Amino acid sequence: MVRRMGGRIAGLDLGTTKTCVVVGEVTERGVGVAALGTAPSRGLRKGVIVHVDSTVASIRKAVEEAETMAGCAITHVVASIGGAHIRGVTSHGVVAVRNGEVSGGDLGRVLDAARAVALPADREVLHVLPQEYLIDEQEGIKEPIGIAGVRLEAKVHIVTSQIAAAQNLIKCCRQAGLMVDDVVLGGLAAADAVLTPEEKDLGVALVDVGGGASDLVIFHGGAVKHTATIALAGGHITNDIATGLRTPTIEAEKIKQRFGCARADAVEGYGSVEVPSVGDREPRLLSRQVLCQIIEPRVQEIFALVAREVIRSGYEDSLASGIVLTGGTAQLDRVAEVAEKVFRMPVRIGVPQHVSALSDLVTSPVYAVAIGLVLAGASDVRPVRMMPTRENGLVGRVRQRMTDWFRDFF
Repeated sequence: MVRRMGGRIAGLDLGTTKTCVVVGEVTERGVGVAALGTAPSRGLRKGVIVHVDSTVASIRKAVEEAETMAGCAITHVVASIGGAHIRGVTSHGVVAVRNGEVSGGDLGRVLDAARAVALPADREVLHVLPQEYLIDEQEGIKEPIGIAGVRLEAKVHIVTSQIAAAQNLIKCCRQAGLMVDDVVLGGLAAADAVLTPEEKDLGVALVDVGGGASDLVIFHGGAVKHTATIALAGGHITNDIATGLRTPTIEAEKIKQRFGCARADAVEGYGSVEVPSVGDREPRLLSRQVLCQIIEPRVQEIFALVAREVIRSGYEDSLASGIVLTGGTAQLDRVAEVAEKVFRMPVRIGVPQHVSALSDLVTSPVYAVAIGLVLAGASDVRPVRMMPTRENGLVGRVRQRMTDWFRDFF
């Protein structure tokens, strides 16, 4: 079970450009945020850890800031994972119902059957997300326990990740003095924080544009139908600015956040931007429109690649609720307008919903993943994690499943 600090849960969003820790608790009124800590990320590239010491330093800095605000020590976290190594696949399982009506043991066995897909040696299952159940070929069942029948089927969406990526994440957290209670795909966490049940039921695509990669999660009928990761995101916009304006990357990020706009024609005649030069050269003044002419093509490219993935999923005509954008790039001025033009459907910016404390700090698309991790920690009642490490994940799941079988039969 996810360990809580006096009823509080800590979510660690370890991204390519920023590390964020949110401490909160879930109540009937929503997420009560007790603390927020952030730090620049220095040891990740495209969502994957490439330098352990730098990553540990970023985690420690964000945790210390959150601990100071919360007034308590943070020892356990629910952590996010992402990157181009994430893969999603739909699977199907069938079992016979043992005692005439579906029990918890039957449900566990059919999910085990559905997740029994061939995986390369370097990959492991991260999430098994039920889409629907069928009992004696009756479709559309969401809660099968207690229903009479002889044949139980499950359609699921399986999310897998590289074993090494998860192990490195857990290793960095441990070196920073933290135990990882659960690992959650960043896009799924963001979806829990910003999407409504109605959107998930009618059909919606969440696009979380982070610093190193963009996560796509498609919902329809209240279930996850497709997940994908595109290795293009906000960090590429920053690199374009740094190269095009010949300015340090750190300064390019500041310029993007302060003066960036996704539509160049919307800033015509809107003044100049002071651009620091590399080395000891004098700063220069450039038109803001020049800056936005660099930003707009890359934003269009990111959305075009996501739109191509939506078409590939086969759900482009099932998204009645349109597109919801989260992540740092969602803060760009006019970004929703560009997205609507590319996707040809309604687009809104997703911010965490039902935040009952410190809402002025965290009601932003930047913190969608971190708030979603707190929600994931609060709703998780399983005694065994899907993937804390390869050994504990595999052996622990087998041990727990055997326990469930014996409980079901004896």
